[in-house]
Amino acid sequence: MPIRVLDNHLIDQIAAGEVIERPASIVKELVENSLDAGAQSVDVEIEAGGVRLTRVRDDGCGIPVAELKLALSRHATSKIASADDLGAIITLGFRGEALPSIASVSRFEITSRHVDEERASSISVDAGQIGELAPAAHPTGTTIEVRDLFYNLPARRKFLRSEVTEQGHIVRLLERLALSRDDVAFRLRSGSRTLLDAPARSSAGGAAQRLARIIGREFVDSAIEIDHSAGPVRISGWIGAPAAARATSDMQYWFVNGRAVRDRLLMNAVRLGYRDVMYSGRQPAYVLYLEIDPTLVDVNAHPQKLELRFRDSRQIHDFVFRAVERKLAGTRPGISAVPPASATAGQYEQIRFSHPDATPPALAASPGGVWAIADALRGVSADPRPHELEMGGDLPPIGSAHRDPGSQPLGSALAQVHGIYILAQNEQGLVLVDMHAAHERVLYEKLKEQSGSNAPMQSLLVPVTVEMKVDELDALMEHADEWRAAGFDLERLAPETLVVRAVPALLPADDIPALVREVIGDVATDSASHHLDSATDRLLGTIACRSAIHAHRRLTLPEMNALLRQMEQTPRADQCNHGRPTWTQISLHEIDRMFLRGR
Repeated sequence: MPIRVLDNHLIDQIAAGEVIERPASIVKELVENSLDAGAQSVDVEIEAGGVRLTRVRDDGCGIPVAELKLALSRHATSKIASADDLGAIITLGFRGEALPSIASVSRFEITSRHVDEERASSISVDAGQIGELAPAAHPTGTTIEVRDLFYNLPARRKFLRSEVTEQGHIVRLLERLALSRDDVAFRLRSGSRTLLDAPARSSAGGAAQRLARIIGREFVDSAIEIDHSAGPVRISGWIGAPAAARATSDMQYWFVNGRAVRDRLLMNAVRLGYRDVMYSGRQPAYVLYLEIDPTLVDVNAHPQKLELRFRDSRQIHDFVFRAVERKLAGTRPGISAVPPASATAGQYEQIRFSHPDATPPALAASPGGVWAIADALRGVSADPRPHELEMGGDLPPIGSAHRDPGSQPLGSALAQVHGIYILAQNEQGLVLVDMHAAHERVLYEKLKEQSGSNAPMQSLLVPVTVEMKVDELDALMEHADEWRAAGFDLERLAPETLVVRAVPALLPADDIPALVREVIGDVATDSASHHLDSATDRLLGTIACRSAIHAHRRLTLPEMNALLRQMEQTPRADQCNHGRPTWTQISLHEIDRMFLRGR
């Protein structure tokens, strides 16, 4: 076949293959044009999942009659004029391909009235044949009707899914567009049914209400608002609480200068921000807006403009990561409450636990009228005689069951349930704390704070020798710097022999050789690898997990209260290092409902 120049209609159909995949693609291109035209209201109507009909109506500035026919030509646009404009794009569209591409694969009609003109005009396109301009009745703005999508390309039409599936894609897309502009009203209808109705934000405080209307009240109730700026970059929006993580990434929304994107760099930055608080395999939920100087980002990197190129991608990545990480650092119990006045953070540098090998009772408690509540808890046995427990080390005698529960967010310890949970009482009701998960977080944050060149170390009187496989020891020594930063002094004595001369000062003094072997074995074989991406963080997380108190360790009331106070002062204390919750609240109202009080 000889080389030839393709006709314009075939060129438009080829271009349509890049821009128009399904009815949702049409909605995206047309609604983005409406937003660029300054619309304050956008109405979308569909039939048969958008295949039979997609109609988009807006109240934007409209298209002058002299330019209406030109708007259907390829690469005809009012949004850029020179190559210099590509370096600072502030509109959603700019290529001038959408309208001719859509018109080449459908029966197309556009009606528009420009804000400075007294009457509207209309023009139709059928199978690439552009009709003549005709007068029409229409308010200021534009209406575009797209009928019988892919009617002239049967092969493409076969790849469309069911009407319900295509309709779902349109709903999700319009939700994303509605989230990008809360100052614009959006409505989506299919026949007589309204699938989405999102009025424009009525006030500054209405942003959260509109967000709840679009993606649900559940997300808003658990979300944390974020707003952080640095130079020409600002991030704002909402990030979901770690406990509200999801199995899929369906509730992750990114907007850059008002453009909805699915950019890997930005999504990875958020994922890293959650790394210390997210349970393995779960996905965070968020709605985030990035405002950046248009000259610092290239939006012309993807046919559908879903991915971006940043001039300094590492700085943007670190900016987003740090902003999210620092905001999540505040997820600690009672962050809005007044810090306990009975002691300072320095008094709780380390919890020392007594009776490490004692067999714990099912419930250790203090007197004070808690037995009626405790007996109601399934699987809890109680002895009404209080246990006289020895104080642990030089821990100050803080807290008791008789302390005012309103003085600390997590309240005062009452008992230990099956050697696993701490039962406490606060103003709202009962608090249950997973003591291992809570202590793991406290230790991990302390280890991170102390890691580095000056990490406190304790030298061992008798160095610990660990026998390992050659390949495992090779892998471990590659990260010798991380081990040193964590507070270990390691030396390889032989191909299969490692000697440990010093360990982090925070490690408990009980059976250090066994603990060191466990930590080294877990990290070397990667069996303890979880969501922590940094080698140092993974190591510190493993140390904290292995060093934290485990189930069936009997604690005194002062020890329980010391752990509660440390949780209140520790960043990210709502989750352990693996993302599991460390505590939960049972309100008095819930307890009343259990016992049918007030009915």
